[in-house]
Amino acid sequence: QVHLQESGGGLVQSGGSLRLSCAASGRFDINHDWLTGWFRRAPGKEREFVAAIKWSTGADHYGDSGKGRFTASRDNARNTVYLQMNQLKPDDTGVYYCAAGRAPFTIIEEAGYESWGQGTQVTVSA
Repeated sequence: QVHLQESGGGLVQSGGSLRLSCAASGRFDINHDWLTGWFRRAPGKEREFVAAIKWSTGADHYGDSGKGRFTASRDNARNTVYLQMNQLKPDDTGVYYCAAGRAPFTIIEEAGYESWGQGTQVTVSA
């Protein structure tokens, strides 16, 4: 079982930046094709894929909502994945979740992820 803990959410003005963190612990080996994905749930909407990064190689992938503005990275020594979010818009408001799963699976779909964090709230004011 992998335990995930998000942090870094908060209130920011439109155009601002935030960096989210996702710390992983438990039965977790970065050399075994683990990926961490970021999803978000906006008010009144379904949870959507934001980004994913592979622990072993750093290969990343982004959903349309974050392309060009969001960057995923990882610190293997700290077992932590980050999501740097720039040029934030009010539409980026929501609860952001990190999730972990072992490849191969369809990274944009929730079903492939084995563990989920509790989420961190991001609010972008106009």
